[in-house]
Amino acid sequence: MNSYIEAILLGIVQGLTEFLPVSSSGHLEIAQYFLGDKKDLNAGLLMTVTLHAATALATVVVFRKEIGQILADLFKPSLTTSHLFARNIILSMIPAVFAGLFWEDEIDKLFEGQIVLVSSLLLVTAAILFWADRASSGTRAVGPKEAILIGIAQMIAILPGISRSGATISASVLLGIQRTEAARFSFLMVIPLIFGKMAKDLLDGAFNVKEFSFVPLALGFIAAFFTGLFACTLMIKVVQRSKLGYFALYCFLVGAGMLLYLSAS
Repeated sequence: MNSYIEAILLGIVQGLTEFLPVSSSGHLEIAQYFLGDKKDLNAGLLMTVTLHAATALATVVVFRKEIGQILADLFKPSLTTSHLFARNIILSMIPAVFAGLFWEDEIDKLFEGQIVLVSSLLLVTAAILFWADRASSGTRAVGPKEAILIGIAQMIAILPGISRSGATISASVLLGIQRTEAARFSFLMVIPLIFGKMAKDLLDGAFNVKEFSFVPLALGFIAAFFTGLFACTLMIKVVQRSKLGYFALYCFLVGAGMLLYLSAS
Protein backbone atom coordinates (compact mmCIF):
# COMPACT_ATOMS: atom_id res chain seq x y z
CA MET A 1 0.00 0.00 0.00
CA ASN A 2 1.14 3.54 -0.70
CA SER A 3 3.05 4.83 2.35
CA TYR A 4 1.11 8.11 2.33
CA ILE A 5 -2.27 6.37 2.42
CA GLU A 6 -1.00 3.95 5.07
CA ALA A 7 0.18 6.84 7.26
CA ILE A 8 -3.20 8.60 6.97
CA LEU A 9 -5.07 5.40 7.82
CA LEU A 10 -2.86 4.74 10.84
CA GLY A 11 -3.36 8.36 11.93
CA ILE A 12 -7.13 8.05 11.71
CA VAL A 13 -7.08 4.77 13.63
CA GLN A 14 -4.88 6.29 16.34
CA GLY A 15 -6.89 9.52 16.56
CA LEU A 16 -10.19 7.68 16.99
CA THR A 17 -9.08 4.83 19.21
CA GLU A 18 -6.87 6.85 21.58
CA PHE A 19 -9.99 8.47 23.06
CA LEU A 20 -12.77 6.05 22.22
CA PRO A 21 -12.57 3.10 24.64
CA VAL A 22 -11.61 0.48 22.04
CA SER A 23 -7.79 0.23 22.51
CA SER A 24 -5.63 2.32 20.19
CA SER A 25 -2.67 -0.06 20.62
CA GLY A 26 -4.83 -3.05 19.77
CA HIS A 27 -6.28 -1.42 16.68
CA LEU A 28 -2.84 -0.27 15.50
CA GLU A 29 -1.56 -3.83 15.86
CA ILE A 30 -4.53 -5.17 13.89
CA ALA A 31 -4.13 -2.44 11.25
CA GLN A 32 -0.43 -3.19 10.86
CA TYR A 33 -1.24 -6.91 10.63
CA PHE A 34 -3.42 -6.31 7.58
CA LEU A 35 -1.27 -3.51 6.11
CA GLY A 36 1.90 -5.59 6.39
CA ASP A 37 4.73 -6.00 8.86
CA LYS A 38 7.13 -3.15 9.47
CA LYS A 39 10.40 -3.41 7.59
CA ASP A 40 12.20 -1.25 10.12
CA LEU A 41 11.07 -1.55 13.75
CA ASN A 42 12.64 1.78 14.68
CA ALA A 43 10.85 3.50 11.80
CA GLY A 44 7.63 1.89 13.03
CA LEU A 45 8.34 3.17 16.53
CA LEU A 46 8.92 6.66 15.15
CA MET A 47 5.50 6.60 13.47
CA THR A 48 3.83 5.24 16.62
CA VAL A 49 5.31 7.95 18.85
CA THR A 50 4.47 10.62 16.26
CA LEU A 51 0.83 9.52 16.28
CA HIS A 52 0.73 9.50 20.08
CA ALA A 53 2.22 13.01 20.12
CA ALA A 54 -0.59 14.14 17.82
CA THR A 55 -3.31 12.79 20.11
CA ALA A 56 -1.56 14.26 23.16
CA LEU A 57 -1.62 17.66 21.43
CA ALA A 58 -5.31 17.16 20.61
CA THR A 59 -5.96 16.57 24.32
CA VAL A 60 -4.11 19.77 25.20
CA VAL A 61 -6.23 21.72 22.70
CA VAL A 62 -9.54 20.31 23.99
CA PHE A 63 -8.63 20.95 27.64
CA ARG A 64 -6.58 24.10 27.03
CA LYS A 65 -8.61 26.23 29.45
CA GLU A 66 -8.38 23.68 32.26
CA ILE A 67 -4.66 23.15 31.67
CA GLY A 68 -4.03 26.89 31.58
CA GLN A 69 -5.90 27.38 34.85
CA ILE A 70 -4.04 24.53 36.52
CA LEU A 71 -0.64 25.87 35.45
CA ALA A 72 -1.54 29.38 36.61
CA ASP A 73 -2.77 28.15 40.00
CA LEU A 74 0.38 26.11 40.61
CA PHE A 75 2.37 29.33 40.99
CA LYS A 76 0.06 30.63 43.72
CA PRO A 77 1.51 30.38 47.24
CA SER A 78 -1.70 29.09 48.81
CA LEU A 79 -3.00 25.56 48.34
CA THR A 80 -5.58 25.35 45.52
CA THR A 81 -7.64 22.62 43.89
CA SER A 82 -5.14 22.74 41.02
CA HIS A 83 -2.34 21.72 43.40
CA LEU A 84 -4.44 18.77 44.55
CA PHE A 85 -5.29 17.84 40.96
CA ALA A 86 -1.61 17.95 39.97
CA ARG A 87 -0.77 15.76 42.97
CA ASN A 88 -3.38 13.23 41.85
CA ILE A 89 -2.00 13.23 38.31
CA ILE A 90 1.49 12.49 39.64
CA LEU A 91 0.15 9.69 41.85
CA SER A 92 -1.72 8.17 38.90
CA MET A 93 1.52 8.04 36.87
CA ILE A 94 3.46 5.94 39.40
CA PRO A 95 2.17 2.46 38.41
CA ALA A 96 2.74 2.98 34.66
CA VAL A 97 6.19 4.50 35.24
CA PHE A 98 7.09 1.54 37.47
CA ALA A 99 5.97 -0.92 34.78
CA GLY A 100 7.88 0.96 32.09
CA LEU A 101 11.11 1.04 34.09
CA PHE A 102 11.16 -2.59 35.19
CA TRP A 103 9.26 -4.46 32.46
CA GLU A 104 10.03 -2.44 29.34
CA ASP A 105 11.57 -5.35 27.39
CA GLU A 106 8.71 -7.70 28.27
CA ILE A 107 6.14 -5.06 27.27
CA ASP A 108 7.88 -4.40 23.94
CA LYS A 109 7.59 -8.09 23.05
CA LEU A 110 3.82 -7.83 23.33
CA PHE A 111 3.84 -5.40 20.39
CA GLU A 112 5.43 -7.79 17.94
CA GLY A 113 2.40 -9.06 16.08
CA GLN A 114 0.73 -10.83 19.01
CA ILE A 115 -2.65 -10.70 17.29
CA VAL A 116 -4.22 -13.56 19.25
CA LEU A 117 -3.31 -11.80 22.50
CA VAL A 118 -4.65 -8.48 21.18
CA SER A 119 -7.93 -10.03 20.08
CA SER A 120 -8.37 -11.84 23.39
CA LEU A 121 -7.71 -8.68 25.40
CA LEU A 122 -10.28 -6.79 23.33
CA LEU A 123 -12.80 -9.22 24.83
CA VAL A 124 -11.51 -8.23 28.28
CA THR A 125 -12.00 -4.57 27.36
CA ALA A 126 -15.56 -5.38 26.30
CA ALA A 127 -16.25 -6.98 29.69
CA ILE A 128 -14.78 -3.98 31.57
CA LEU A 129 -16.87 -1.50 29.60
CA PHE A 130 -20.04 -3.57 30.04
CA TRP A 131 -19.43 -3.69 33.79
CA ALA A 132 -18.85 0.07 34.04
CA ASP A 133 -21.85 0.84 31.83
CA ARG A 134 -24.13 -0.87 34.36
CA ALA A 135 -22.68 1.06 37.31
CA SER A 136 -24.74 3.83 38.84
CA SER A 137 -23.62 7.44 38.43
CA GLY A 138 -21.30 8.65 41.18
CA THR A 139 -20.71 12.06 42.74
CA ARG A 140 -17.22 11.66 44.20
CA ALA A 141 -14.10 13.54 43.12
CA VAL A 142 -10.69 11.99 42.48
CA GLY A 143 -8.60 11.73 45.65
CA PRO A 144 -5.16 10.20 46.32
CA LYS A 145 -6.49 6.65 46.78
CA GLU A 146 -8.63 6.88 43.64
CA ALA A 147 -5.70 8.32 41.67
CA ILE A 148 -3.50 5.33 42.56
CA LEU A 149 -6.24 2.82 41.65
CA ILE A 150 -6.95 4.57 38.35
CA GLY A 151 -3.19 4.59 37.75
CA ILE A 152 -3.10 0.81 38.23
CA ALA A 153 -5.85 0.53 35.62
CA GLN A 154 -3.73 2.65 33.29
CA MET A 155 -0.73 0.39 33.93
CA ILE A 156 -2.77 -2.70 33.02
CA ALA A 157 -3.91 -0.93 29.86
CA ILE A 158 -0.31 -0.95 28.60
CA LEU A 159 -1.24 -4.39 27.29
CA PRO A 160 -2.25 -4.17 23.60
CA GLY A 161 -5.99 -4.73 23.39
CA ILE A 162 -6.84 -3.20 26.78
CA SER A 163 -8.23 0.27 26.18
CA ARG A 164 -6.42 2.90 28.26
CA SER A 165 -9.34 5.33 28.26
CA GLY A 166 -11.78 2.46 28.73
CA ALA A 167 -9.85 1.05 31.68
CA THR A 168 -9.28 4.39 33.43
CA ILE A 169 -12.77 5.76 32.84
CA SER A 170 -14.34 2.45 33.88
CA ALA A 171 -12.19 2.34 37.02
CA SER A 172 -13.23 5.90 37.84
CA VAL A 173 -16.93 5.18 37.32
CA LEU A 174 -16.75 1.99 39.41
CA LEU A 175 -15.05 3.99 42.17
CA GLY A 176 -18.01 6.37 42.19
CA ILE A 177 -16.28 9.28 40.45
CA GLN A 178 -18.60 11.74 38.71
CA ARG A 179 -18.63 10.80 35.01
CA THR A 180 -17.50 14.13 33.56
CA GLU A 181 -14.65 14.24 36.06
CA ALA A 182 -13.80 10.63 35.17
CA ALA A 183 -13.35 11.52 31.49
CA ARG A 184 -11.44 14.71 32.29
CA PHE A 185 -9.01 12.95 34.63
CA SER A 186 -8.55 10.01 32.24
CA PHE A 187 -7.54 12.20 29.32
CA LEU A 188 -5.33 14.61 31.28
CA MET A 189 -3.45 11.95 33.26
CA VAL A 190 -1.87 10.45 30.13
CA ILE A 191 -0.32 13.67 28.77
CA PRO A 192 2.79 13.67 31.06
CA LEU A 193 3.34 9.96 30.36
CA ILE A 194 3.26 10.42 26.59
CA PHE A 195 5.71 13.31 26.59
CA GLY A 196 7.91 11.52 29.13
CA LYS A 197 8.01 8.39 26.99
CA MET A 198 8.89 10.48 23.92
CA ALA A 199 11.77 12.13 25.79
CA LYS A 200 13.07 8.75 26.98
CA ASP A 201 12.94 7.28 23.47
CA LEU A 202 14.82 10.28 22.08
CA LEU A 203 17.52 10.01 24.75
CA ASP A 204 17.84 6.26 24.16
CA GLY A 205 18.39 6.84 20.44
CA ALA A 206 15.34 4.81 19.47
CA PHE A 207 14.76 7.08 16.47
CA ASN A 208 18.14 6.50 14.85
CA VAL A 209 16.57 5.04 11.71
CA LYS A 210 18.51 4.54 8.51
CA GLU A 211 15.83 5.81 6.19
CA PHE A 212 12.51 7.48 6.79
CA SER A 213 10.35 9.99 4.95
CA PHE A 214 9.06 13.12 6.64
CA VAL A 215 5.87 13.31 4.56
CA PRO A 216 4.22 10.11 5.89
CA LEU A 217 5.02 11.20 9.45
CA ALA A 218 3.44 14.60 8.80
CA LEU A 219 0.35 13.08 7.18
CA GLY A 220 -0.06 10.61 10.05
CA PHE A 221 0.34 13.40 12.61
CA ILE A 222 -2.27 15.62 10.93
CA ALA A 223 -4.76 12.76 10.54
CA ALA A 224 -4.32 11.67 14.17
CA PHE A 225 -4.57 15.24 15.49
CA PHE A 226 -7.85 16.17 13.80
CA THR A 227 -9.55 12.82 14.35
CA GLY A 228 -8.31 13.01 17.95
CA LEU A 229 -10.01 16.39 18.42
CA PHE A 230 -13.27 14.89 17.21
CA ALA A 231 -12.98 11.68 19.25
CA CYS A 232 -11.98 13.41 22.49
CA THR A 233 -14.95 15.80 22.31
CA LEU A 234 -17.28 12.95 21.42
CA MET A 235 -16.05 10.71 24.24
CA ILE A 236 -16.75 13.34 26.90
CA LYS A 237 -20.38 13.41 25.76
CA VAL A 238 -20.55 9.61 25.59
CA VAL A 239 -19.36 9.20 29.18
CA GLN A 240 -21.81 11.83 30.41
CA ARG A 241 -24.68 9.95 28.76
CA SER A 242 -23.59 6.51 30.02
CA LYS A 243 -23.23 4.94 26.57
CA LEU A 244 -20.20 2.72 27.18
CA GLY A 245 -22.23 -0.38 26.35
CA TYR A 246 -22.06 0.38 22.62
CA PHE A 247 -18.26 0.26 22.76
CA ALA A 248 -18.39 -2.93 24.80
CA LEU A 249 -20.36 -4.55 21.98
CA TYR A 250 -17.94 -3.18 19.38
CA CYS A 251 -14.86 -4.53 21.21
CA PHE A 252 -16.54 -7.91 21.60
CA LEU A 253 -17.36 -8.09 17.89
CA VAL A 254 -13.84 -7.05 16.82
CA GLY A 255 -12.10 -9.36 19.28
CA ALA A 256 -14.31 -12.35 18.56
CA GLY A 257 -14.24 -11.66 14.83
CA MET A 258 -10.44 -11.53 14.77
CA LEU A 259 -10.15 -14.79 16.73
CA LEU A 260 -12.53 -16.49 14.29
CA TYR A 261 -10.60 -15.06 11.33
CA LEU A 262 -7.25 -16.21 12.72
CA SER A 263 -8.54 -19.68 13.50
CA ALA A 264 -9.90 -20.03 9.97
CA SER A 265 -6.80 -18.70 8.20
